[in-house]
Amino acid sequence: MTASDGVLTPDLVRRFSAELMEAESRVLPVEPLTSRVPGITVGDAYQIQMHTVKTKVSRGARVVGKKIGLTSAAMQDLLGVSEPDYGHLLDVMWVPEGEPVPASRMCQPKAEGEVAFILGKDLRGPGLTAVDVLRATEGVVAAIEVVDSRIRDWKIKIQDTVADNASSAMFVLGGKMVSPLGIDLRYTGMVLEKNGRIVNTGAGAAVLGHPASSVAWLANKLAEFGMSIGAGEIVLSGAVTAAPPVAPGDAILVTFDELGPVGCRFV
Repeated sequence: MTASDGVLTPDLVRRFSAELMEAESRVLPVEPLTSRVPGITVGDAYQIQMHTVKTKVSRGARVVGKKIGLTSAAMQDLLGVSEPDYGHLLDVMWVPEGEPVPASRMCQPKAEGEVAFILGKDLRGPGLTAVDVLRATEGVVAAIEVVDSRIRDWKIKIQDTVADNASSAMFVLGGKMVSPLGIDLRYTGMVLEKNGRIVNTGAGAAVLGHPASSVAWLANKLAEFGMSIGAGEIVLSGAVTAAPPVAPGDAILVTFDELGPVGCRFV
């Protein structure tokens, strides 16, 4: 991404990045960026995201992977876009299964059930397909992504969520890793329970037709900026169903056919 892809000056990029980080640390959401700078572009938003990631890395965090958002037609239609978006996963966002997830440190969290890909080989686009992704994947794991928006009341457009690291917050991985070569992730069913009650069900095909197609999209998109996905990285491929809101005291259990369960409780 270069400055020519957007309308924001470097000073504004830094200002919005700092504002979003302060909103996260203070648990106080801010007004949408798009309501204050109507001309802001998706390119500007990725500049803000990258500045935030670089700042956090300079403070000791480590990038461990990527997350993909807006993988369903319904969400793309809602935000008026024709492709997904992506954000970065940092080690400080990873909550080991069994450890409490601090909902009280988030503005307005929701929980998503997803298939996580653990890469065994680098993925460098362009021109990659789902088959290329499956061949490069060491294993897939059931995952919960806790999304959060530092934008008030989730009143987001694509530029707002991209700037806000694709509305990512934390994630939990299940304890069973499975080769994707022996299963068809399109037909892998998922049940999402909140406090012991089933609230959503779905299958992998809800994610761009196949979760591996979502990861291929990411690798090809990153190639436009001279970037790739490295071996060992975790990629959250996108939500299988709508995400219920969560609060302290809630428990979420996501169970995938073949991949097994992953759960967490919020404090």
